[in-house]
Amino acid sequence: MKTFLAGLTAATIALAGAATAQDTPFASQIKARQGIMEYRALQLGVLGGMAKGEVEYNAEAAQKAADNLMATVTLDASMLWPKGSDNSANPATAALPKIWEEGSDIGEKAKALGEAATAMKAAAGTGLDGLKSAMGPVGGACGGCHKAFRLSTN
Repeated sequence: MKTFLAGLTAATIALAGAATAQDTPFASQIKARQGIMEYRALQLGVLGGMAKGEVEYNAEAAQKAADNLMATVTLDASMLWPKGSDNSANPATAALPKIWEEGSDIGEKAKALGEAATAMKAAAGTGLDGLKSAMGPVGGACGGCHKAFRLSTN
């Protein structure tokens, strides 16, 4: 009986914690956009590993990663970025409120990532030199947005 009660108590605490996390502002949107960012990071890890020589270049794997990156860039993720879903309202995100400020250049940053991902898609499977040349603009586009609009964790 003690084991049952201990298990029931643990389950109740876990569910209460999950409910609390879901009650925070925009929890679902934040979790979804973080998932997209994680997926992008996975693809960039494949591409970056090859570009740095840490992993042997494989045209098929490089093309698949570039295609997957492009797929994330072409998603309409606008519903995942509602005003107020920043780190001042919800500490689960590193998104800064200035994303939504008047005059924000977030649209230009997103466009730069789209252009860089398009170039990567065209180059990734053509050879290691093509992949390497496309990495700089992709990294620059990612970093440009993160430096401007993401809370620094350094």
